[in-house]
Amino acid sequence: MATTAGVGTTNLDVNAIVSQLMNVERRPLAALASQQSQVQARISAWGRVKGALVALQNAIRDLDTPERFRTMKASVGDASLASASASASAAPGSYTLEVLALAQAHKLRSVSFASALDEVGTGTLTFQFGTYDSATNTFTLNPAKPAQSVVIAAGQGSLAGIRDAVNAAGIGVSASLVNDGTGERLVFTSKDAGRASSLRVSVADSDRNHTDEAGLSRLAYDPTAAAGSGRNLTETTAAQDASLRLDGIAVTKPSNTVSDAIQGVTLELLKAAPGTTTTVTVTRDAEAVKSAVRKFIEAHNAAAAVFKDLMGYNAQTKQAGQLQGDAVGISIVSRLRSAIVSGAQILSASLSSLSQVGVRFQADGTLALDEAALAAAMDSAFDDIATVFTRTLKAGHAAVSYRGAGENTRAGTYEVVVTRAATRGTLAGSAAAGLTITAGVNDTVAFTVDGVAASVTLAAGTYASADALAAELQTKLNGVQALADAGISVSVTQSAGVLTVTSARYGSDSRVAVESGAGAANLFGAAPTSTAGQDVAGTINGVAASGAGRVLTGAAGDAAEGLMLEIASDDTGSFGTVTFSIGYAHRISRVLDEMLAEGGAIAARTDGLNERLKAFDRRRTALEERLGRTEQRYRAQFVALDAMLARMNSTASFLANQLAALPKTRT
Repeated sequence: MATTAGVGTTNLDVNAIVSQLMNVERRPLAALASQQSQVQARISAWGRVKGALVALQNAIRDLDTPERFRTMKASVGDASLASASASASAAPGSYTLEVLALAQAHKLRSVSFASALDEVGTGTLTFQFGTYDSATNTFTLNPAKPAQSVVIAAGQGSLAGIRDAVNAAGIGVSASLVNDGTGERLVFTSKDAGRASSLRVSVADSDRNHTDEAGLSRLAYDPTAAAGSGRNLTETTAAQDASLRLDGIAVTKPSNTVSDAIQGVTLELLKAAPGTTTTVTVTRDAEAVKSAVRKFIEAHNAAAAVFKDLMGYNAQTKQAGQLQGDAVGISIVSRLRSAIVSGAQILSASLSSLSQVGVRFQADGTLALDEAALAAAMDSAFDDIATVFTRTLKAGHAAVSYRGAGENTRAGTYEVVVTRAATRGTLAGSAAAGLTITAGVNDTVAFTVDGVAASVTLAAGTYASADALAAELQTKLNGVQALADAGISVSVTQSAGVLTVTSARYGSDSRVAVESGAGAANLFGAAPTSTAGQDVAGTINGVAASGAGRVLTGAAGDAAEGLMLEIASDDTGSFGTVTFSIGYAHRISRVLDEMLAEGGAIAARTDGLNERLKAFDRRRTALEERLGRTEQRYRAQFVALDAMLARMNSTASFLANQLAALPKTRT
């Protein structure tokens, strides 16, 4: 079969003919490719729009954060004495500081051992924290720091093994080995400085003698005991509180990190220098606010440039943008501008518009910042700047604070009434606690606290008072890992010798119960009373609100729906009114969230374009299949034509030869 010129006796070029015909047939495919390219360009354009809006969203979220407008900063004149930082609760001011003494952590050392691998013993080490008074030879437990135990199992009883076990436990005590030239000594150091973090180490020794100078009990340390009989470690550094003067007022703190001397300010004491004073200065961090406003304006203007490029018309190049006339694009620009111009609902504030803080539209649709106007607003009404941008609440009662709001919460002024204060779960004894705790007899008790099981073993001995026993129980309960992991803690108090355990949590999930244990009756009597906590109850805007712990939440369907208010009070009755405002940044952020949502306008537009691409792909596949069949048909037809022409040529040649062979006649 001839497929090229010169085959047989014909010069018919089948390939060239078919190729030319197929070029004509492929014109719809080229048109389809052009349409595909246009759709892909529009998808890319929407990608640029989305990127610009995401950048704007990130910038606006920084302004939709109340903490941004409560940022404070602190500095110390002499940075060698101390450093300072400030939280949102700090107030502007200056203070004179004098550092008299630095806090020290308690350190204890063992006797000398020949090697770090020397065997000490096995059993359990229990570390307790408290204050030692040498004048009265008493050790008072720190109720805020739970006791911590470390089991020294077989194979861990060497000096190095005990060090590793204590450090791995993460209990607020570090262990190290020090070679003093005569041998290795084990050193225990309290993680926290201060007198109230002094160490007491009790030992449950595997050799059953818990206080002698043999086995693991060589690491026992009770500062009230006799040397060699429970006081077997040596104190190398006494626990010491930090001492300072602020504006001439003497202040003592347990740590060199002082966070409760000046409200909202944390001081890091670095060097003691009695007689030397310096100044601590606290100011509003105005630059942080200015920076956030600038970033918003820059992100908006970058987005505006993208909109102009994609949705406008370039008179110089005479080119229309990829999205010119697109209804969704027009809607995005319109909604965004509307949110910036009139999106806020601001009540009871001296500042109520973006222009009052220096943010203004220019003729070309971009935003500009009037730095002088922003600075003036900060100087005259700094606290109201947050109201311009984010959601804020002003409460008329000191016990009411803002904890959040829902997307359906509307701006307004709402009355708050509490009909039932939140309470905490308690366990109250029915008789005075016995002060004598005997190991293996009445030293164990099992509880459930806020639904979590917790078992404790109290240190054996006769306690000096019910307060001392209460402190022991509190430290042991708060030292239970399961409670700590769940963020649960308790306080233990006594009245006339009767113990009461109270959960730190408020609300109906708060509950303390004694479950079992040989020491239960000794601590709480025969019939202790367990009382579950209650959630706060009341109304917001005259409508019954839901309560969870101390938080009231506005009812669904009401203007205050989703408004969350914490009531830090045990009182009931009217708590005045709260005024809730919605700033520009929150409104803009919400509009952007809707635009960028998975089912939002941009996603819908992009999904539609992608579906068109898929349809183009299906059409392309069908066209290519049809073109393949067409080419085969053309080729078959022209090959057949070539063959037919070849036969005709052959026949013509035969006839010519035959005619030529006939005898010629004479005339």
